[in-house]
Amino acid sequence: MVSYTGNTGSMLLLLVLTLITLSLSHTDFCYDDGQCDPYAWGDYYPSCHPLLDAHHSPIDLGQQEIRDGGLDALELSGFNSTPTGRWRLTNQGHSVVLEVGGGLSVSGGGLPGSYRTVQLHFHWGSASSNGSEHTLLQQRFPMEMHIISVKSTYPNLTAALDDPTGLAVLAVFIDLVYVDNDNFLQISSALPFITYKGQEKSIRPFPLLTLLPHANLSQYYRYHGSLTTPPCSQAVLWTVYEVPITISWQQFELFISGIYSTQEGAEHAVLLQNNFRHIHPAYSTVYASRHAHLLSSTPQQTTLTLTLTLTLTTLIPALGLIS
Repeated sequence: MVSYTGNTGSMLLLLVLTLITLSLSHTDFCYDDGQCDPYAWGDYYPSCHPLLDAHHSPIDLGQQEIRDGGLDALELSGFNSTPTGRWRLTNQGHSVVLEVGGGLSVSGGGLPGSYRTVQLHFHWGSASSNGSEHTLLQQRFPMEMHIISVKSTYPNLTAALDDPTGLAVLAVFIDLVYVDNDNFLQISSALPFITYKGQEKSIRPFPLLTLLPHANLSQYYRYHGSLTTPPCSQAVLWTVYEVPITISWQQFELFISGIYSTQEGAEHAVLLQNNFRHIHPAYSTVYASRHAHLLSSTPQQTTLTLTLTLTLTTLIPALGLIS
């Protein structure tokens, strides 16, 4: 069974870096300007600098993982029910964020405890580029969804950032097809109400399981990595599902053509596109779950790899997307 250990850097260095980060926290980050894009984040947020720590995300998956027979499907408590109350969808300026309230948790599957689910958000490309953060066999998908859960011993996300296993993130690739994903309509239909940074929309809760590849939940990769946005804390246990979910081109277009990184009335309105961090080397061990297919030598592995390749090579030209 996979085990996870903490960083060995001195507490003094960590304190100094934290103080530096806090002193620069007024500096916003971006994806489309060389002064504040992912390659410049380390200038303002020291923990984002790849030379200061090895556990950076995202990474490429599907080639050099170690099979762990003890990694089975996670226990997703409350994901199959419809919570009461309302959820809040917000244009945060760097992504679209859905705060999901209480009653949802993630455990099992090799995780060291129970994690309380607090939000999900998205990363996407543009009409001419794919925008998933992780890549699979060096292929980038049009979008990626992250479901963020905090270790139950911490009151909030910020408090968990000093723990190397403080956060558990479920990452789901999103591919494109020609028909709407009805399970995605609660989110996609609300996007026109949050066009500009800071705008939010209340939506009805729905079973979160419907946004996951529910027939393939035992197929995933696991590694110790970081947040993919500042402050890039090395506090994440990633579960990256191998099989994508799908939405329609029309639903995807609501993201790439209708979400702005600027506030309403800004002198220069800027569309939020290509909001993903670049790929990093995988210095820590990456594990494949017991049922992950791409590492298998069975015919099923060949079939899945061929299916993914054909999907990418046929859909991308048809939709005007490139890898």
